[in-house]
Amino acid sequence: MAVRIRLKRMGAKKRPFCRIVVADSRSARDGRIIETIGKYDPLTNPSSVSIDSERALDWLKKGAQPSDTARRLLAEAGVIGAGQPEGASEAPEEAAEA
Repeated sequence: MAVRIRLKRMGAKKRPFCRIVVADSRSARDGRIIETIGKYDPLTNPSSVSIDSERALDWLKKGAQPSDTARRLLAEAGVIGAGQPEGASEAPEEAAEA
């Protein structure tokens, strides 16, 4: 089972907002999810993003692959580095302890 971190569209017609979810890659965009880890509202100025960084990092460590948009939002929220792969933000701390 391939797990992805991606957006689930919510809201009324012409008033969208998204939930950042962990889901099986084979499920539909607005279909069954495993866990909701955040929300994104593109209509506010500036757009608002709130992510449970602890849960997001936990899923990234387990091998969940973020979609392109989810990766950008995770970087914007400071969960992962903008130029780094998903799990690389934790690597320097682990290397320092060893």
